[in-house]
Amino acid sequence: MNATLSYQPHWVREDFVDFVLQKINVTWAWKRVLAEVTAVQPLHTDMVLIRLKPNRNFNFDQVRAGQSILLTLLIDGVYQQRSYSIIEVTTQGEIALGIKVQGLVSRAAQLLHVGECVEISQPQGDFILHQGQHPAILIASGSGITAIYSLLQQALKQQLEQIHVIYFNRAEIFHAELKALAEQHPQLQYHFFNTTEQKQHLTESLLQKLVPDFEQTATYVCGHHGMMQKANEIYAQKGAQSQLHQEYFQPLQVTGTHAAQPVIFRRAQHEFLAETNLLSSAEQAGLRPQHGCRMGVCNKCSCTKVSGVTQNLLTGEIEDQPTKERIDYLNRINKHKLELMPSFDPKL
Repeated sequence: MNATLSYQPHWVREDFVDFVLQKINVTWAWKRVLAEVTAVQPLHTDMVLIRLKPNRNFNFDQVRAGQSILLTLLIDGVYQQRSYSIIEVTTQGEIALGIKVQGLVSRAAQLLHVGECVEISQPQGDFILHQGQHPAILIASGSGITAIYSLLQQALKQQLEQIHVIYFNRAEIFHAELKALAEQHPQLQYHFFNTTEQKQHLTESLLQKLVPDFEQTATYVCGHHGMMQKANEIYAQKGAQSQLHQEYFQPLQVTGTHAAQPVIFRRAQHEFLAETNLLSSAEQAGLRPQHGCRMGVCNKCSCTKVSGVTQNLLTGEIEDQPTKERIDYLNRINKHKLELMPSFDPKL
């Protein structure tokens, strides 16, 4: 019998190489993207600006305005990840993140010190500006201004014919900067609503007043879920969904009551009852699906749906066809069993 052994030992392990490299410089790594914290400064009582200087593995050429990175922090012995928008990339090779302090990772990020090293991902996300110079409407609420501010910088660089920025916030984060930009650029119309002083929220009548042809204009929206859902309703009623581009900025909270529904992770041969979104339900059942942002942005939690019906918690859209979907913002909606085929082993 003739047999050829194809096994070749791995003489050099990546983790060992990284261990040695980081003894020389904390941000050196073979493949991983590590970054040094160069600044942590408060923007408001519940928001910080963090500047990071990534190592040479970070692909600056791939960065597009409006994109985000995954920030990984070790918290109580467990690696946790969240997605944060890139506000800007500086000429010094640094990236700036605006982080609202509202959860486990953001609270830990707020406590980072200059000189510390963190792991980040490559730039990701498709919340990016259209090509050309056609007008745009940029709408933000709360911490959603970080992504919108980045898009605005790109819109000015592309010399869009007209730009409307509509901004709702209780705090005046970036308000002075936006006001200054509006004074410098006549094509930029800036509309700021301090929601502690006036109870103004996004409505069709407000859009009609500020931008009469809004349904014919590319619109980019980032902020809290109530505003995002309202934008969906307005543009759907106008038959202008193709003009609407959205970035959901916070982990989803499922509201309302939903009966528990059976779900199968085929590869793990594990069946459980889902009472909330599919990612959280799987974790409660003892599974550990791969995930990142928990916001429907980074695509790390994508699974192939073999059968069943799901509802998109962001848009309300119902899907009954086999497809690849992110499970952090999906919910079960019918009596038939939902079967998923993860692209990973959920028990890892």
